[in-house]
Amino acid sequence: MKRLYLLRHAKSSWNDPDLADFDRPLNERGLVAAPFMGRLIASKNYVPDLIISSPARRAIETAELVHESAKTDNTEIKLVERVYEASPQTLLTIIAGLDAAAGSALLVGHNPGMEGVIRLLTGRSETMPTAALAVIDLNIEHWNDLRSGCGTLVEVVRPKEHMDI
Repeated sequence: MKRLYLLRHAKSSWNDPDLADFDRPLNERGLVAAPFMGRLIASKNYVPDLIISSPARRAIETAELVHESAKTDNTEIKLVERVYEASPQTLLTIIAGLDAAAGSALLVGHNPGMEGVIRLLTGRSETMPTAALAVIDLNIEHWNDLRSGCGTLVEVVRPKEHMDI
């Protein structure tokens, strides 16, 4: 059994119209929601063995704030170029290639890919607003055994449902 955590990046800023999408930082709401989600992850003992993040600025900032506030000190953040603008199928390929020794992994990325991965793995359609976390138990022994329908959705935590932002 493996466990997959999917975290959509927190809310990003659109203040600078000249800034490329890839370079957009978190806005004030995102800077509050990301550490909140990290604390929530720690409180539920959803501590991943691996953290994989899109290299987009808003995803990196989200991953770092969650990592810091969840106190996942022994877990490094690995940036994977292909996570940015990835299709659900590309994300499944990335997940299937994770380190076999890891029992759990947190993937920090973007929509619509995140919602698509949930649908492919669990058959469920769930909304993933910014900073939402999906927890999926995978009925597999090895990451490379990943296939459609092998997951059970444990829960989706949406920050708006748990904090006043």
